[in-house]
Amino acid sequence: MESAQFETNLSLFKYDNLEQLPPAYRDLDEDERTERITAAKDELGDDVVVLGHNYQRREIVEHADFVGDSYQLSKEAANADADYVIFGGVTFMAESADIITDADQSVILPSMEASCPMAGMAEALQVDTAWAEITGAAPDDTIVPITYMNSYADLKAFCAEQGGLVCTSSNAHEAFEYAFEKGDKVLFLPDKHLGENTAHRLDMADEIVEWDPWDPEGKDAEVVVENDIILWDGYCQVHERFRKAHVEDLRARRPDANVVVHPECRREVVEAADVVGSTATITETVETADPGETWAIGTEIHLANHLDRWNPEVEVLPLCGDACMDCNAMRQIDPNYLTWVLEELVEGRERNVIEVAPAEAELAQVALDRMLEV
Repeated sequence: MESAQFETNLSLFKYDNLEQLPPAYRDLDEDERTERITAAKDELGDDVVVLGHNYQRREIVEHADFVGDSYQLSKEAANADADYVIFGGVTFMAESADIITDADQSVILPSMEASCPMAGMAEALQVDTAWAEITGAAPDDTIVPITYMNSYADLKAFCAEQGGLVCTSSNAHEAFEYAFEKGDKVLFLPDKHLGENTAHRLDMADEIVEWDPWDPEGKDAEVVVENDIILWDGYCQVHERFRKAHVEDLRARRPDANVVVHPECRREVVEAADVVGSTATITETVETADPGETWAIGTEIHLANHLDRWNPEVEVLPLCGDACMDCNAMRQIDPNYLTWVLEELVEGRERNVIEVAPAEAELAQVALDRMLEV
């Protein structure tokens, strides 16, 4: 990267040393797997903590010591002080855990295939090129970059280096306010839908413009910088699937139902919902619902399934029914992988360790610290 002080690489090549599941682990049935996972955890005791993201399948979260959203889980890992952190999530989540845990803690991602597509839509090398064009078109303005938590560590580091910060879906509006106190314009990446919904929350919808990094002929930096909020053209492949028609169909079939959706959804879906919020907000909405209420969930299908299982007095429905599919990246954390990495730790072998380079980690921590200050 020309503007960064550290070396980076495309995400596809950062963790090419991660290992595949050995053949002996590929055909375990659930009963055997459960017995072996339990035995390995008992053997390791306080030396290991297993984290399960809300979007993980039942067979993972049932073995997790903590279940929650990505940053919440990273904080649990740091507080647990375990030697080994096994992150049932995707690569950027494991990176965040590595950044905020102690140097003597190892963060393990069970499967090498668990790589978030949205995070890959804003590679730091790619953003660096766009940054040069955008800032070059507005030399007298201070542009503050904000990256969503759902991004790689090197992009978090890039934002810190350029005076920016990280945000979650819960505090994106506060990050925007911080940025406008520090500068004139915001570059928000990688999720354009969260960015658009945040701009609406701040009554700044008229200031939105998109930057499409995939279309060299379709963007003009001189035109883009006329707006105050520049949204990177990235999105979550799960939340992008939801449409206003899903809400309308649900209300027609079940007029008694309420709708809660994630702010990564399209604007039209957010406008049609009753409640909008992070996975923590969605979870709290269902947990505090009155017995007999019905809630349709507009997020990854496994969270809807968990909430239905955990809250038997509330009817929980996936917003788009059979069309609500799971996250392809989260799906890669197969429980057989969890069995393998745990049993390897029992034998003293660490598999699939995620390590963020020190220079990257230091800058990424700055971006996270700024988020906590807002």
